[in-house]
Amino acid sequence: MTSLNHLWLPPPAELTLSSAEIHVWRASLDPAASCIERLQSSLSADERQRAARFHFPRDRRRFTVARGVLRDILGRYLGVPPSALAFCYSTYGKPALADVAVATGLRFNVSHSHEMALFAVARGREVGVDIEYLGREIRAEEIAERFFSAHERANLRALPAEVKHQAFFNCWTRKEAYIKAHGEGLSLPLDQFDVTLAPGEPAVLLATRSDPREALSWSLQALTPGPDYVAALAVEGQSWHLTCWQWRKTW
Repeated sequence: MTSLNHLWLPPPAELTLSSAEIHVWRASLDPAASCIERLQSSLSADERQRAARFHFPRDRRRFTVARGVLRDILGRYLGVPPSALAFCYSTYGKPALADVAVATGLRFNVSHSHEMALFAVARGREVGVDIEYLGREIRAEEIAERFFSAHERANLRALPAEVKHQAFFNCWTRKEAYIKAHGEGLSLPLDQFDVTLAPGEPAVLLATRSDPREALSWSLQALTPGPDYVAALAVEGQSWHLTCWQWRKTW
């Protein structure tokens, strides 16, 4: 695949997306109050109820903005008002477009962390994305020992101490993106497949133990959403081109 993932470009007025393209959008989860109000107005009744269940205002805001931006982005591709979109969910909770939008073949995935969200959009192929904030204090090696594969644990242990934090999040985002694209949630154990993790190393799905051929059916791409963030994209198939857009309101 080819990529412009180091550039977050302003999107064109009219968006086109072929089956050989993947688009990833970046958006701040802390826009102006007027923007939040407009995004909130596009949400469905059940989405507003979900937002209201968050205890902290910060979490309500982040959910509202992420969901509203998702609706705005998908509405641009489909040429419909954001509020007109309907969603359905798989057995494992993966969201998809419902009703007439299904016929477009448009697939999407969303991830957000701290004050940034990423939205991956594809046509006719599954896609997953994950973003993580590096500023979090975590017990990286302890988590890795519990969830990562033996191959990944060995590679993480071998790295210098100063890059282990970055390497852990490289591994985590690549694994999460693949699981989300695969659509089976945590029923697909994290230790049953291997990904690369060393800083500067290309993102690759190295092996899948349940079916060795599966690794050849997916591709991974590291993303650079901004300082203090690590992200990854997983795409079904090969031979695709990535473009990254910076979301801004159009009203």
